[in-house]
Amino acid sequence: MRISRAPRTALALASAAALTLTAAGCAAEDEGSEWAASHKPTVDLPQLKGQKLQVAAVWTGDEQKNFRKVLDEFEKRTGAKVEFVPTGDNVATYIGSKVEGGSPPDVAMLPQVGVLREFARKGWLKPLGKEALAQSKKNFAKGWRDLGSYEGKQYGIYYKAANKSLIWYNSQAFEDAGVKEAKDWKSFVKDAETLSDSGVDPVSVGGADGWTLTDWFENVYLSQAGPEKYDQLAEHKIKWTDPSVTEALKTLQQLWGKSHLLAGGNQGALQTDFPKSVTQTFGNLASPQAALVFEADFVGVNIEGDTKARIGKDAQVYPFPKVGAKPPVVTAGDAAAVLKNSKGAQALATFLASKDAAGIWAAEGGYVSPNKELDLSAYPNQPQREIAKALVEAGNDFRFDMSDQAPAAFGGTKGEGEWKALQDFLKNPEDIKGTQQALEKAAAKAYEK
Repeated sequence: MRISRAPRTALALASAAALTLTAAGCAAEDEGSEWAASHKPTVDLPQLKGQKLQVAAVWTGDEQKNFRKVLDEFEKRTGAKVEFVPTGDNVATYIGSKVEGGSPPDVAMLPQVGVLREFARKGWLKPLGKEALAQSKKNFAKGWRDLGSYEGKQYGIYYKAANKSLIWYNSQAFEDAGVKEAKDWKSFVKDAETLSDSGVDPVSVGGADGWTLTDWFENVYLSQAGPEKYDQLAEHKIKWTDPSVTEALKTLQQLWGKSHLLAGGNQGALQTDFPKSVTQTFGNLASPQAALVFEADFVGVNIEGDTKARIGKDAQVYPFPKVGAKPPVVTAGDAAAVLKNSKGAQALATFLASKDAAGIWAAEGGYVSPNKELDLSAYPNQPQREIAKALVEAGNDFRFDMSDQAPAAFGGTKGEGEWKALQDFLKNPEDIKGTQQALEKAAAKAYEK
């Protein structure tokens, strides 16, 4: 739940692709992968007949169904049996309890860099084996390999990626107000005022889910402070009381500090979860509760599944407006990590690092892979091929979600750390100093462990 500091043309491609991330239909569940059936395997896998593996991930619904197709192909080629176990939203807590209880899954899909590195530091993860490393080096840019590494050893394969720098808007609301896609933050806030004057609440914010607020901050901060500062803050090499953080919060205050610019006001935003933030923008097209919502390409899944809006017509999307010199592009992803150093677990990691595994889900839609060897024809439509192309051509020039790089206690826990501090800031946007102090106190405690 989520692409690079690429040129604006790449951003445009990413936006166009996000429009149709979920447009392709999926084969019936019992038909297996048509893509795999029509492509020769490119990676050798061992025979594992009789072995049972368990893989844990946050995915549910269509995501779980499509990943199941990937696991089915692995079973078909190796003879192993793989059980999928849903972790719930708090992956770190779930995996931690399983490890401490002596029954970790063989492989876990970890959505946070900070959690991956924390688990590696604790010795819970096993370094990737020779075959998995070979596939990783062949198929992924160094930047992605580095994200899955800790102290010189690679532990994770980034199997799935997301673009977290998109503004989704209700076409009719924009047309009625006479506003267009904003290129910069000043225009974005001005457009919000115009939308408010037209009679519709401008911005839908899913403040009940603290992670959406971290995404707001990260996009503003990356564009305004730049990539070097972003990296320093992500590693806590500068404090959250730094003047660059002050400036980012002041920028957010220009929006969050004006209750009439938020759907339901500040209190309403704090009571709105992510799914609702999408449906109140696109659920009632004749009389929307909001004109726009910010979030990743997976917003398209919610639009398709929870509303009658047509992506590309009723629902449009554009890049997050630039605050500084360049528009921000924040990415996220799910990394496959090995917790049991068995032949089967390493074989599954090898498979997930291959273009064979990437192609299976790519063909189903609703998925983007950083695997540079995957032929773009694997994707079901041209816009989705373009977003994949933009991601791959970015090479090492991208920035990963900052909160996902942090220890879970700071960047990934409900009601704590950054999530809680930014929720408090949304509640009281005037308290910039108090927000920074709360952020730094929580960060210092989390990073010292």
